[in-house]
Amino acid sequence: MEIIIGSMPPLGPQGEKTPVTRKGVVEARVLHVRPPRRGIAGPSGAERRGKATRDPVKGRVLTLMVMDADLLPKDIDQADYGVSLRFHRL
Repeated sequence: MEIIIGSMPPLGPQGEKTPVTRKGVVEARVLHVRPPRRGIAGPSGAERRGKATRDPVKGRVLTLMVMDADLLPKDIDQADYGVSLRFHRL
């Protein structure tokens, strides 16, 4: 057994990064799908969310797991990005 203090174990087989075939393509898995939100009214009947927005009626909310976060843009938390999805069965 080898114990190395202060080191992270390698991710995936041999610690290799996931190869990207095209620029901007990031592998992810669908973890959860739920219907769109409806209005959230508090005890006084007022909307509790900051902005009075409604999800589209035919919309679905997807929770995705990105396999390698290093492939995401560094400013994804602060910038406004659009995402295109392409699905394939595993």
